[in-house]
Parts: sequence; structure tokens; C-alpha cells
Amino acid sequence: MHTNSEASHAEDVAAGRRFKFGENWSRFLGVLNEERIRAAEKSLMGMLETQLAGVSFLDIGSGSGLFSLAARRLGANVVSFDYDPQSVACTAELKRRYFPEDPAWVVREGSVLDSEFVGSLGRFDIVYSWGVLHHTGQMWKALEQAGERVNPGGILFVAIYNDQGKASVRWTKIKRFYNASSRPIQLMTAAAVCVYHWWRRWLKDLLRLQPFKTWRETGRARGMSAWYDVVDWVGGYPFEVARPEEIVGFFKKRGFTQRKARTEGGGLGCNEFVLLKGDAPGSVVR
Repeated sequence: MHTNSEASHAEDVAAGRRFKFGENWSRFLGVLNEERIRAAEKSLMGMLETQLAGVSFLDIGSGSGLFSLAARRLGANVVSFDYDPQSVACTAELKRRYFPEDPAWVVREGSVLDSEFVGSLGRFDIVYSWGVLHHTGQMWKALEQAGERVNPGGILFVAIYNDQGKASVRWTKIKRFYNASSRPIQLMTAAAVCVYHWWRRWLKDLLRLQPFKTWRETGRARGMSAWYDVVDWVGGYPFEVARPEEIVGFFKKRGFTQRKARTEGGGLGCNEFVLLKGDAPGSVVR
């Protein structure tokens, strides 16, 4: 028996309106190891700059479950949820592997656009959503919902695709083509994009007698994988973008102040934002 979200997700995938994020993440779990988990922990702490022990942590769009796992290992009480049933299964699998029967880590299935569901989760000291909310089809509503889940004095950590103008319009067309295509065409498309963006760096590494060094290291800072990141990028649809000032301005109107940001300039990728909700006593920021 399917839940409403499962049925809707399956319909969107069948119609070519949504990428199978969970399918990609399930393959990523095959290469997940202790080194990648530690890298995820380090990157999370590097951006948040606060201790996680004892804080409540909401992971919106948990995907592979890697950062929920990182937060739990760092001592947070974690609630993870995702709209994609396979992503939920990935997160649940990591919980099974590392924290079986742990009441301090809860894994749910649901949509950030579902106000009733999201409201039922309560509020959290840290709300985390990296590279997710621009894939909902209603990015600004999703950002609003995420912000509302943050406790006063708490932290919102989001990453949103950078607006590249005309290039973003072209990427939207590529993503639509990818999701409407057969599996062999999808693999060929991802490989073509990979070669187009990477051949210069591959050549430089080869000339330095360090073949594929940059490829192997890309994504490692967050514990990720270059290939699975490429597939996620090419296929990731729905797809929306925003300029950094749009994100900061949006949350400023809602009582947030920017604590830290890492942007891509005019380039490809996600801009990252760590935002503090007000400046209330008892803030989790230390």
C-alpha cells in the first residue's frame, strides 16, 4: 500500500517530472566508508561552528542519510525526512547500520511542502537542508517552511543552486531531457556532461603525473562522490535557482541574520548559508 506522497512521487517520476534521487543515493551507499563519514562531520562542524551535543537537529531532504548520520555521531538528537521513498530507505539503512534502535534518531517520510506534516515535527535548534529545497518545485515555500522550523536563537543551514542566468535556463532544459529519457540515454547524458566539465582537469592531472587526482578528491570535503554528484546535478529536477542576495534578503525579512556564507560567484553549484534566527537568550550558537 502506498502513502499519498509515495503515489505522487511515483507519478512524477513516471511522467519525467522528477529525478530518482533515492536511486542515486542507494548506489552512493555502496562507496560510503568511515573516511567519508568523518569528512561529512568535519564539513558540518566547519560551517556551523558550534557543538552539536544535545541539540535538536532537523534534516530536511535527508537523501543518502550521510549528514543525519554525521549529526547523530556528533551528539545531536536527529529527525530526518525525505519525500523520495528510496531516500528514506537509504537514511533508515544508515541508522540501522550505525544507530539501530536509537530513539534519538527518527526517520520519517514526508514533504517539506506539506504544512501539516512539517508543523507536526515541532521546532529545532538546527535545521539543515543542503541542496534540497530547489528540487521541490516550490522553492520559496519550501524555504519558508524550513525557516519556520527553527527555534528562536537557532540556526538554519541551507544550500541553494546559484542563479547563472541563461546558463541556468539551459540546465533546466537538459534536466528535463534527462528525466524524460531512457536509462541508456540518461547514462550517456551524464557521461557527456562529466567529460565536458572535467576533461581539462583530467588533462592537467595527467600532465602532472597524477591521473584523476582532482576527480578523486572532489566532493571528499563533504564525504561525497564526484560521479554521484554529477548524476545528481544532471538529473536533479525540479530545478530552481537564486542569487545569494535573494536568499539573504528573504530570510532577513523573517528575522534571520547571516552568520556565514560560501558562494559560487557566477559559477556552477550551490551557495551555502548559515543563518541565525534572531538573537534570543539561550541561542545554540556558542
